[in-house]
Amino acid sequence: MYSKELVSAVAALGLVSGVTALGCKDDPVEINSQADATQAAECTTITHDLVLATSAGPDIDLGGSLTEIKGSLIVKNNGLIQSLSSSSLETIGGAFQLNNVTSLASLVFPTLGEVGSIDWTTLSSLQEPTFGTPGITKAESVVVADTFVANLDGLNIQNVKDMNINNNRRLSKFSTSIKTLSNAMYVTANALNMSMEMPNLEWIANMTIANVSTFSVPSLKAVNGSMRFDSNYFTEFLAANLTKIQSGDLSFVSNPQLTNISIPQLESVGGGVTIANNTELVKIDGLGSLADVGGAIKMRGSFDEIDLPSLDNVVGTAEFVSTEDITDSCEALNKLSGGVVQGKVTECKGLVESANNDTSEAGDGSSGSGSGSGDDDSAASLASASMSTVFTLAALGGLVATFL
Repeated sequence: MYSKELVSAVAALGLVSGVTALGCKDDPVEINSQADATQAAECTTITHDLVLATSAGPDIDLGGSLTEIKGSLIVKNNGLIQSLSSSSLETIGGAFQLNNVTSLASLVFPTLGEVGSIDWTTLSSLQEPTFGTPGITKAESVVVADTFVANLDGLNIQNVKDMNINNNRRLSKFSTSIKTLSNAMYVTANALNMSMEMPNLEWIANMTIANVSTFSVPSLKAVNGSMRFDSNYFTEFLAANLTKIQSGDLSFVSNPQLTNISIPQLESVGGGVTIANNTELVKIDGLGSLADVGGAIKMRGSFDEIDLPSLDNVVGTAEFVSTEDITDSCEALNKLSGGVVQGKVTECKGLVESANNDTSEAGDGSSGSGSGSGDDDSAASLASASMSTVFTLAALGGLVATFL
């Protein structure tokens, strides 16, 4: 039996490989090879982070006795690893972090159910991560950005704080069982024909959706912040059970195939309402219960009818401009100025060739312009216009932790 001193000395000289055993309480547990992974898998619980070094690979299997990592599972800047798996791991207390792991083609975790967060960016080879049933059901936040992933079927999270799914060019379908989302969701710049289904979503704080071809939220009842849909390809938007947007904006901008917006039970919007440059939308008649708008209203497009029969209070201004004749609608809308519309109807006019040109947000109307006021609205426009770029750059630059 070698003495500990001799083993340490030999290991330090690099004369014997793997003689220094990994400890389950090492901070962190560092994996440089499958031999290291086999040692780590003998632990039932790893107390701190488990980190795969840039030299680990090509195949790393953490299966064995390991059921819990109290810290994070981290793989960063590793172009060697091709497969990562564990048949036993059930819980990751911190982040499941895969950043710039360009050769990873197989990710298999059939028993993993709970993670602190998912942070996956720049996975150029991973097509279908494999989880069990029901898959990952608990995570505080999810970022999947700049990957080759074609489906995320194993993510069955019910309640989440943040979700950002962007620049996954093969992700053509995203169906999620989320019921509540307490901060922000961004889904932008994925596959051009991407369909998105959120059948169980009842409450969300903020939502920005771009570049999707179908979108479904049949159970949505309330939005606490803002709801924005820019540059999508769906033909209709239906939210039959949505009754209020508490404090933020409602926005549909530059959705070229949109023909119908139907939110029949929506009674109040805490911020502004913007419907602009949706060139196939010929009627705005799906907001029949809308009574209160806490900001401004801005509607510009190619519609021939605007019907807001329940509108009773608009804190900001109101603007209605169309390329078509809206004389009849304007007769009713102009009567709202100074009474229902506190900031007055600044313009209601048809046959305006440039009606689809101005797509800025309506904002809160406090400036009297009806086109936004202050830094908050500038930030909102940035969020809706280029959020996919902003968040992808943040993820690639290692700043995504600030978002989470």
